[in-house]
Amino acid sequence: MQALGVQLATVLGPGMSVYLQGELGSGKTTLARGILRGLGHSGAVPSPGYMLVIDYDCASFPVYHLDLYRLTAAVQAEEIGLRDYFSATALCLVEWPERLPLPAPALRVQLGLRGRGRLLRFSAAAQELAGALGAILHRGSGLPSGL
Repeated sequence: MQALGVQLATVLGPGMSVYLQGELGSGKTTLARGILRGLGHSGAVPSPGYMLVIDYDCASFPVYHLDLYRLTAAVQAEEIGLRDYFSATALCLVEWPERLPLPAPALRVQLGLRGRGRLLRFSAAAQELAGALGAILHRGSGLPSGL
């Protein structure tokens, strides 16, 4: 899953958001970890969990890793200034985006468990991103065979 994240990082940049959806243990944080590694972050990448947001300085732009699992209302989102993270100068990686109404993502990744492997579904907002994503998935070099 991290290898896929590293490759996805090559087509992601500021002004984009990536929504990571799936049940607990499906690989959302692991995929985010790979994306951050692909963007040059070499330190720890924990799940944001109770912190809700962890910010990383990667390459030449900030990356915000958000975990909305514990948010229960739009009021809480306003209290933490959630909308401020979605900007033209930052990349947002959002776990549990379905918990709140959010702007449309550049990329949505739905992760699921299937036997001993994972099932992934991608949807990209822009044709250019969809084409780049298709090339990564078609190439598949270094990716686990179950993807």
